[in-house]
Amino acid sequence: MFPLARAAQSLVARGIQHTAVRGAHRKHEPTFHDKYGTMVLLGGASMFTAVWTYVFTSLNVEWGISPVGRVTPSEWRE
Repeated sequence: MFPLARAAQSLVARGIQHTAVRGAHRKHEPTFHDKYGTMVLLGGASMFTAVWTYVFTSLNVEWGISPVGRVTPSEWRE
């Protein structure tokens, strides 16, 4: 292995080890996502469901209708 590549590999490995050791000694403080992440997700999901339920029920659309047998072609004009 070339000396430059070996030095770069050693430097990268040392940096990863340093980061792992630094993170292991630090106390984990809960972030915003740790504290409120589930509640924000559930609140967003319920809001999404409520809004789309309102939209779909206020449109007065008959779901599942088929135009087969109801649409007749018009006469061809020459």
